[in-house]
Amino acid sequence: MLNSMSKRTDNLETLHIALELLRRIPRGSKISAPELRQQLEQAGLVRDLRTIQRQLELLSQHFGIERDDSGRPFGYRWSPAAKPLLQPNLTEQESLLLTLAEQHLRNLLPANLIKSMNGFFSQARNKIGPHTDAQREREWLSKVRVVSETQPLLPPKIRPGVFDEVSSALYANRWLQVDYQNASGKRSRNEVMPLGLAQQGPRLYLVCRYADHENERSLALHRILSANVMAHTFTRPKNFDLKKYDDDGRFGFGEGERISVTFRIDKIAGRHLLETPLSLDQQVIELKSTYEITATVVDSEVFWRWLRGFGKAATIVE
Repeated sequence: MLNSMSKRTDNLETLHIALELLRRIPRGSKISAPELRQQLEQAGLVRDLRTIQRQLELLSQHFGIERDDSGRPFGYRWSPAAKPLLQPNLTEQESLLLTLAEQHLRNLLPANLIKSMNGFFSQARNKIGPHTDAQREREWLSKVRVVSETQPLLPPKIRPGVFDEVSSALYANRWLQVDYQNASGKRSRNEVMPLGLAQQGPRLYLVCRYADHENERSLALHRILSANVMAHTFTRPKNFDLKKYDDDGRFGFGEGERISVTFRIDKIAGRHLLETPLSLDQQVIELKSTYEITATVVDSEVFWRWLRGFGKAATIVE
């Protein structure tokens, strides 16, 4: 009886792995056994490489899967003539959505999730590729763009492996050991509790707490020299809210203090504030050549830098 149950469990596990492999083998491009093993591991299915290779050999014999053995490691893909089996037959609209998601959310999703989704992203790109009939969906990618309000800057280089370790620790609520060098060049090695990840312009910041500290601070990912996920976990603090952290101006070098400020700004320079106010309680008095703006804002370096950017076109009243 026990042997029968054990055998049934083994069969179910083998079937599970086979289904996951079939789901991840792409159509337009090739994927190797080591890459599939890594994807399965990122999804929580740890198997040795030889097991994956044996499964792929069996699947190649019974399904429409091509094996390219011209080099090592071998590459696998669905035959163009094969009917979709377990991969979702994405529509052009779904493929467009996935392609846009990959472009704009790659830095805001856990690295393991991105890796496990690579097969779907690849299928989506192939679905609306240049040799398909999805012309309108393909053209849409060149019709939309997220633009910057400031001078565009190239993103700083993040050291290899740092983002993967940071996002993995953040996802699993595990302590993270970081070797960090701040803007002044001071280097320190600490254990931190990762609480949030934020993108500010071209830069990524990790919000965290240092061990034995109750306050949060932001670490620029491009200044992390190395990062390692630690074995022990933590309970996420109930009193931390990433949205409130942002609302308090902490990414703008503020401490959450709100002030009422009144300034006058030339009409040409300040007309956009009538459409995009500084706050819900903003009040505007129209004068001859200026607007007098009163609003409650977070007292932060970013606000004062923004106001100073208008030069002589803006003057503080109160």
